[in-house]
Amino acid sequence: MDAGIVILISLLYLILLFGIAIYGNKMSKAGQSIVNNPLVYSLSLAVYCTVWTYYGSVGRAAETGLGFVAVYLGPTIMAPIWYMVMRKMILISKQLRVTSIADFLSSRYGKSTFIGVITTIILVFGIIPYISIQLKAIGYSFDLITSQNSSNDFWDSSTFYKDKVNYFTILLAVFTILFGTRSLDPNERHEGLIAAIAFESIVKLIAFLAAGIFAVYFLYDGLADVFTQGAINPITSHLVTLKTNPASATNWFWVLVLSAVSVMFLPRQFHVSVVENNNVSFVRQASWLFPLYLFLISFFVLPIALAGKLSLPSGSEPDMFVLSLPLFHGYEWLALLVYIGGFSAAASMVVVSVISLSIMVSNNLLMPFLLKTRTAAIEGYALLSDRLLYIRRMVIIIILFLAYGFYKSVSSNFPLVSIGLISFTAILQLAPAVLGGMYWSRANKKGAISGLLAGFFIWFITLPIPTLAESGIISKSLLSDGYFSISWLRPYALFGLENVDHISNACIWSMIFNIGLFVVVSLLTTQDVDELAQGDIYVHIEKYSNTPDMEVIRREASVQKLKQLLIRYLGSSKARYLLKNFDGALSDKNADNASQEFINYIEKTLTGAFGSASAKLLLSTDIRRQSVTLEQLNELLNQTKDILEYSQALEEKTTELTKTTQELAAVNTQLKQLDVLKAEFISTVTHELRTPITSIRSFAQMMEKKEDLLPEQKKEFLGIILKECDRIKRLINQVLEVEKIDAEVDALGESSSIDSTVRLALSRLQPQIEEKNIDLSYQSSDSTIMVNLAEDKMLQVMLNLLSNALKFCDPQAGIIRVTLDRNYAENATYLKVYNNGQYISEEYHNKIFEKFTKVKDGNLAKPEGSGLGLYITRKFVEQAGGKVSFTSSENEGTTFILNLPIYNPFPGK
Repeated sequence: MDAGIVILISLLYLILLFGIAIYGNKMSKAGQSIVNNPLVYSLSLAVYCTVWTYYGSVGRAAETGLGFVAVYLGPTIMAPIWYMVMRKMILISKQLRVTSIADFLSSRYGKSTFIGVITTIILVFGIIPYISIQLKAIGYSFDLITSQNSSNDFWDSSTFYKDKVNYFTILLAVFTILFGTRSLDPNERHEGLIAAIAFESIVKLIAFLAAGIFAVYFLYDGLADVFTQGAINPITSHLVTLKTNPASATNWFWVLVLSAVSVMFLPRQFHVSVVENNNVSFVRQASWLFPLYLFLISFFVLPIALAGKLSLPSGSEPDMFVLSLPLFHGYEWLALLVYIGGFSAAASMVVVSVISLSIMVSNNLLMPFLLKTRTAAIEGYALLSDRLLYIRRMVIIIILFLAYGFYKSVSSNFPLVSIGLISFTAILQLAPAVLGGMYWSRANKKGAISGLLAGFFIWFITLPIPTLAESGIISKSLLSDGYFSISWLRPYALFGLENVDHISNACIWSMIFNIGLFVVVSLLTTQDVDELAQGDIYVHIEKYSNTPDMEVIRREASVQKLKQLLIRYLGSSKARYLLKNFDGALSDKNADNASQEFINYIEKTLTGAFGSASAKLLLSTDIRRQSVTLEQLNELLNQTKDILEYSQALEEKTTELTKTTQELAAVNTQLKQLDVLKAEFISTVTHELRTPITSIRSFAQMMEKKEDLLPEQKKEFLGIILKECDRIKRLINQVLEVEKIDAEVDALGESSSIDSTVRLALSRLQPQIEEKNIDLSYQSSDSTIMVNLAEDKMLQVMLNLLSNALKFCDPQAGIIRVTLDRNYAENATYLKVYNNGQYISEEYHNKIFEKFTKVKDGNLAKPEGSGLGLYITRKFVEQAGGKVSFTSSENEGTTFILNLPIYNPFPGK
């Protein structure tokens, strides 16, 4: 494809992203956020899916088969506990105005400047290689899509000004600066940027799915065909079989751990999931939406890898299979879509990562240095605020070109995944200090510093340095001889750990030293007042988020000095706006003693702009703290804990009382319903008894008074009397049967032939069937079926169901169908009784099998029967271990279904 077209499409796509970002910012200023919903939040989390996912996973699958899955499985496993961990991180960050993962750690450990510095250095060293592979993928994909066109001859990666990656780097720097460093507003959110990232997530998903569908359904006859071809081809057969060895299993485990940790602590993930979060409740929906996204974008990874290995020429780059397939087979426009999807994956990662790194570098490395210089003290807002924005913009450019340099010198020699795993291992070093700081109150600054430094050192000597050696930048003898020519200091077999891959080697040793020192040093040393106070906020954030102005250390400051501080470093217009938004801060203009609430507000505002460590430095000269010993602070925290526990106990009692009240109300409602049903039952039974008794009395009186009755008439009258007596008997038997069922006096263990019982019931009801001219049929697939129900009970069940069908089928053209089938898989029988009458309305669906329930039929003035037949049926069937149900729909009639287990004469076998 012509290089000019590709460049034009790339520019148009960037302009579209600019437009989305501008629109998002415009809507945000108008108070109509387009990102304040869980779907956009979940899509923004998909910034996790970089070119590693888009290109590199296919390359990984082409080498290891299912080895690529761990990168997706880690975040998916983490998803169920996201609501616990991420929610806490968001609450802490909102409470303290945290703006980065480095600030999060710095604030936890007494607002330590040194911890902020260490964390920032680790992340800069760890993320620059990761950014470099994004630039590599952009360059490689551009070369590939334009490789068959002469217009590509202009580009020359060996010449700086002709290297297209150089220009893409500049474009990304411009985009990042425009939408990531507009101001130092502590309350500012990058809603336009988040909207653009969410859009990019959609684009890369659609593009990757399109490539997968093409590979599977255009090049082959579906998934089965791809995997069949892969299995029979010796080149790919190993990719579709599950073969494990200790080394690969260890690597798989550690990649799983790395991805689970990185999805929370990568700077870009922390930024979109925590800093840019609009509503903490979004985490709940994201805990299933984000794994769903990962499933969709990973679904075709292995099929594409197989298709590439099978159909592309030997020597094709596995990392680029997803783009090479449509190009090789002549689908250039599909290839262009795939290229744009890859560009989206790279651009979103680069922009968010560089923004978060620039914030950390400026707030945690440069700002503390500036604040300690005399020029900063003299200049104040006049130059410092503008200078910091300028610094952030310069940091963005420097980071991007450092990544560009790393790509040119190192990343170009390695697969995408290999470099990505090095970065993930760097992120792993933050996990003990972050998680320990959130859940362990004894964690302290000395322990965190020890763990971070040890972990970073082990990571540095086991991954980055040997990677430089493999690239030829330093001597390769280091890999075989070890540091200082000591064999047990070989970077890929540190301390003699053999037979594991280099990622597992680095993870094992860095975590042993990192966690070990973090825990041991924390236990052996004490916390200062700031650490203790901040630790209590992190570990028990719920009590502080519920009472946002709660303070454990009393501080004193002048209102005027705090106002001047805000004006000095944020500017007069911004300061006036922030002070106006603070309720009650300046209500008493004559008072100069600032309230604790106002002091907290000023500190959080400065923290949002400059970071917690820098804010602490800014306030150090203007705020006086009351002298508090560790013992006093511990006592205060314990009192606070007691109050919190009492409050929680009171809340639990209130909840319990509310629940009990609701349960009593529900029971009362049920009792009222039973009372109504009981009254209806008595009325029904009275009516049902009175009707046949009246009939018997009438015919008996006629026989007594009319002596001239013919024998035929007497016989007819006696027959009616007997029929009404049977009716009374049935009603009494039903009532007695209900009493016996409720008392559970009947024993189980008997059996009966269901086919014989059905035929007996049909013969008994034959007169009514003929009288109503019913079209009835019975079909049985097995006449030998025995069920766990006595014959008299089974007969009662069938009479109830058939009588019900007779009563409710169409009065003009009634149809009843009875079918008996055996399910060998379930060792059960299914008996269905269908009638073509009116459907049962939904109001009866939940109570039709309860006592005294009578369904109203539009054809009947008053429902017939006692309302006990289906209740007795249900109880008998349940005694036999079965179930009874029904289906009913308009114009299609009703079917009752019995599901009964087949009788087993030897239940123990």
